[in-house]
Amino acid sequence: MKIKPILIVAGEPNSIFVEILIKSLIKKKFKSPILLIISKKIFLSQTRKLKLKIPIKIINENNLGNLILDNKKLYLIDVNYNFIKPFEKISNKSNKYIKESFAIALKLLKSGLTNKFINGPVSKKYFLKNKFLGITEYLAEKTKTNNFAMLIYNKKLSVVPITTHLPLKLVVKNISKNLIIKKILLINNFYKNYLNVKPKIAVTGLNPHCESIDKYNEDKKIIEPAVKYLKNKINITGPLATDTIFLKNNRKKYNLIVGMYHDQVLSPMKTLFEYDAINITIGLPFIRISPDHGPNESMMGKNLSNPKSLFEAIKFLDNRW
Repeated sequence: MKIKPILIVAGEPNSIFVEILIKSLIKKKFKSPILLIISKKIFLSQTRKLKLKIPIKIINENNLGNLILDNKKLYLIDVNYNFIKPFEKISNKSNKYIKESFAIALKLLKSGLTNKFINGPVSKKYFLKNKFLGITEYLAEKTKTNNFAMLIYNKKLSVVPITTHLPLKLVVKNISKNLIIKKILLINNFYKNYLNVKPKIAVTGLNPHCESIDKYNEDKKIIEPAVKYLKNKINITGPLATDTIFLKNNRKKYNLIVGMYHDQVLSPMKTLFEYDAINITIGLPFIRISPDHGPNESMMGKNLSNPKSLFEAIKFLDNRW
């Protein structure tokens, strides 16, 4: 069977992504061909400074149907924007470049070339410009996907926030019984269909200790009814207090912990696993993963960045499809 390539958008041109990608590819020879959408000028300038070498081949995205890709080299689709200078500070100058990179990727994904997609980080301040909460939402709009979820995955334990990147004052307005049910069923189906696992799921409350001094208690009015509905369909428990669910003897009972807002579950997840986790968007027409880090421009060119998260992202896709 022909192995589908892993398609990668490098994202923000001046970030640590090239460094951690090359380190990942040097560390292990993956079975899948790797196809990288990036500025050739940026790629070569960064690899020269970092003194990291890997065989590459420049290809045209319009001729991919005539090519046989292998895992012996890194294939580059050149997105040529000469006004972006290597190692300059991140700004809105790169917006058009990033937008075109994603457009090329989405065209190739839609063509059926592959269903394996990774993107490097972008600047929320400049590229997303408060229009989207994150690349998860950006790709959902581009693919007309209404039901999607962010899964921060580690084989031992994963987490899902019901809301992502929202200010705390907006969280309550954006959670509902139906939203919780839809996202948890989506994640449960992903575990069963793609990972061949029937997950044990814990759902956190919203308020400290699942209690509230307010007359309206979201844990009782929203979360508890959602969990009660799902208990007849899947293996689920909740709502549970967040301050104890991540204790060792508690978390080992579950594959997945679902929280109501971003840092409620991502903070303990990153404390436990650091870089050993990947961000999977569930619900898109393809499997999209991003490494769990930002552009981190302050570390550019220093050759000190940890490639663990990106390495795990590539390994995850390489082993399964």
